[in-house]
Amino acid sequence: MKTIFATVILLISILTLNAQGIGELAPPKKPMVFPPNAWGFDLMIGESGFGFGGFYRRQIAENFTVFSDISFSESKDDREFTFVDIFGRSFTVGKLNRIFQIPLNFGVQYRLFAEDLADNLRPYVNAGIGPALIITTPSSEEFFSAFSKAQLKIAAGGYVGFGANFGVDQSNLIGINFRYYYIRLFGDGVESLKGRPKNVIGGFFVTINFGFMY
Repeated sequence: MKTIFATVILLISILTLNAQGIGELAPPKKPMVFPPNAWGFDLMIGESGFGFGGFYRRQIAENFTVFSDISFSESKDDREFTFVDIFGRSFTVGKLNRIFQIPLNFGVQYRLFAEDLADNLRPYVNAGIGPALIITTPSSEEFFSAFSKAQLKIAAGGYVGFGANFGVDQSNLIGINFRYYYIRLFGDGVESLKGRPKNVIGGFFVTINFGFMY
């Protein structure tokens, strides 16, 4: 995870070298008008591994955008410990199920510092809520074949986050978003570790956005 965060920070630093406006050395420039609609794909990096998703956004006011997104990622119990034996095989003591979360969220995004920063750096805060599907598969089975024994549960939750879009291209969207997910299951919980059911799952994710504006 330290390597991931170091890479993300380096990426932000490179992309924001020219983000600050010139100030008094040049007359202020009107904010660039970007297309109101955007859709695209998300690459998610979290403590439990990688995930992916998609999004749609629509700007409804100068600094407000509404959105919907869906994602698929694995969730792990924070009490899991993975060991590697002398033959290089990894295993987790007490592991019973793999847990996957598929949240569908609807929310709002607010652009920050629109008058103070140049258009090639557009920071924002965002929040979304919605339903979620939780899938469990037996960890004793091979990864893909285990889905034949998958079980589904219904949940609800959401996330809060902050991030930024980069560049002045009016057709392509590139951004990054730091999110914390909170998802609560209805009814019985799920067991990643045997004998330790969980009713709340989620976690922190770094989400890289690739999309198109129109």
